[in-house]
Amino acid sequence: MHTAPPPAPGASVVDALSLLASVTDELVVGSARDTHDAVTRRVHGVLRLGLGSAATPIETVHRGAAAAVYGGLGLALRKSSAGLDKLASTGVGPRLEDGARGRFVSSAVNGLIGDELLRDRPQLAIPMTVRSGGRDVRVTTDDLAQAFPGATGRLVVFMHGLCENEAYWNLHRERTGTTYGEALAELGWTPVYLRANTGLPIRENGVILAALLRDVVDAWPVEVERIALVGHSMGGLIMRAALNVLALDDASSPVAPVETWADRVTDVVTLGSPHRGAPIAWGIGHGSRLLALLPETSAFGRILDKRSEGVRDLVDGYVDELPPLKEARYRLVAATITESARHPIGNVLGDYLVRPRSAVGRDRRGAEMFPDAETLHVGSTDHFGILNHPEVLAGLKRWLA
Repeated sequence: MHTAPPPAPGASVVDALSLLASVTDELVVGSARDTHDAVTRRVHGVLRLGLGSAATPIETVHRGAAAAVYGGLGLALRKSSAGLDKLASTGVGPRLEDGARGRFVSSAVNGLIGDELLRDRPQLAIPMTVRSGGRDVRVTTDDLAQAFPGATGRLVVFMHGLCENEAYWNLHRERTGTTYGEALAELGWTPVYLRANTGLPIRENGVILAALLRDVVDAWPVEVERIALVGHSMGGLIMRAALNVLALDDASSPVAPVETWADRVTDVVTLGSPHRGAPIAWGIGHGSRLLALLPETSAFGRILDKRSEGVRDLVDGYVDELPPLKEARYRLVAATITESARHPIGNVLGDYLVRPRSAVGRDRRGAEMFPDAETLHVGSTDHFGILNHPEVLAGLKRWLA
């Protein structure tokens, strides 16, 4: 008697299709139905004013036809999603992890609704892991030694931003002929790339990161002497949250604190991180509330409102009462689409996603989150243009020499 092979690990394309059917039912069909219903109520209300009870049969037929159409579409999509779920449970279909496009889709969806995926479709939720060669690396000494054969005692840890994955650290390498990680490896650093579910709250990802780096340091093939943290966008906030987790634990402990991986952190570099929040996240939140004011547009407000806790956290950024690490040097990179940071357009639009003031942790009154930090402004580029940018590369080489 032959037994079926166990399902292949990780989410499959079939899982993604099931999610697509479910989201289409909830957002596309549901929004069209609710908008149609709101418009219909208003139109038939006007008709009743002119025709009185004679308008009732027209309204009844219209509503019945609309209910049949939308109900049929919704039922078909829900049935499709359930059928695809059953098919996915058998392990059929290619894995999303098998190709760069699948990994891109997975990371983007996790950034948008990653908290919901973890709750309702955990097979699609990305766990925070060390990555090498497009694969997860188990945090054991043997696996780390195999993934990092030239491991040194100096780790430079890279954390990507919202909806991104570790492959984003390869963007624009044609400008320099290298990447930040490759260039720092020539200086004796071992680049360690992480991947995270950026749809989770920043503080929750900070807790996960703190635990992961603890395990990495404990299992690293050689003694870890120095750690540098480099985060792009939200990645910089997650790294700060991880450091704060350890600081809060030490402050609440009744015994003398023991040495942690944070004690070996000498450098924290953030690239376009919205320490004081991002205007686009603020705009999405206010846009959803404005759309909710009218019945005809409230469904579209719900679409905007269907965003992860990670995205919501970017409204205010990551502001806390804990000071920066005394032992670490902070370097903050801000970018603007204009050559000068003082240009009115560059000051307002920043790099299209983050304003320069937020990227260096300064509020409107001039208060500094990082009073002793070194800042670097990169002009005439955007939020993703600071990845493998020649000026940032030169700064990293200088800072981590």
